[in-house]
Amino acid sequence: QVQLVESGGGLVQAGGSLRLSCTASGRTFTNGAMGWFRQALGKEREFVAVIPWSEDTTSYSDSVKGRFTISRDNAKNTVLLRMNSLKPEDTAVYYCAAAKAYSGSDYSRYRSFYDYWGQGTQVTVSS
Repeated sequence: QVQLVESGGGLVQAGGSLRLSCTASGRTFTNGAMGWFRQALGKEREFVAVIPWSEDTTSYSDSVKGRFTISRDNAKNTVLLRMNSLKPEDTAVYYCAAAKAYSGSDYSRYRSFYDYWGQGTQVTVSS
């Protein structure tokens, strides 16, 4: 069993920054990837960013590109999401997800690509 736990959410003023963390326990998948999704109230869950465990590449949604940075610490089984220049429209529950295998950035944008999900952490950006 794989468990993902997110942390770092909270309330921040527009223009501020937050750093989210996702730590995986149990088995890890060296050929897989870790992604971040978010779901605003009343909206569908949407892709934010992805990073493979064993490839030096990242991918972002257009809405966060240039503001958010995804990174990883393989030794700690941890993936980070640094969020800068936050906007009220970034308000959402942010979910960490793990995929057993990485199939490229095109497939990693879809929920069905991932095998495990965390419970989410709330990010609220005030205006």
